[in-house]
Amino acid sequence: MDLRKLKTLIDLVSESNVSELEITEAEGKVRIVKSLPVNAVAPVTYSMAPAAVAPAAAPAAASLDAAAEVAPAVAEGHTVKSPMVGTFYRASSPGAKAFVEVGDTIKEGETICIVEAMKILNEIEADKTGTVTRILVDNGEAVEYGQPLYTIE
Repeated sequence: MDLRKLKTLIDLVSESNVSELEITEAEGKVRIVKSLPVNAVAPVTYSMAPAAVAPAAAPAAASLDAAAEVAPAVAEGHTVKSPMVGTFYRASSPGAKAFVEVGDTIKEGETICIVEAMKILNEIEADKTGTVTRILVDNGEAVEYGQPLYTIE
């Protein structure tokens, strides 16, 4: 994992309500833990250990290459990405109306969804004014940091 990505992850944990984040990739495993002593600045600690390489790595890589060839071209418009790992919700409660639907015009700063992380509901705001053209995640689905949620034009 490169240092810029690691620094971004550390900053994300430092600035959010998330107290612990663990990511496993082919290059290794990273675990970032934020401890909050009373009346102190929140220090962030992390450790990095190599992940076990699966014996079937070559076939998996081949299938990823095949999937990339079949994948459609990059979608036009602006993509709103998840700022954290958690569970994606389109509405404020199970019976409530969704914050946005395809075709809705939204303004920058308007709440468009919620990502729940560690029992904390984090409202995600639009970072651009425009029209929602695609909703890329199903309600209640787990999302990763940086995963595309919406396309806005």
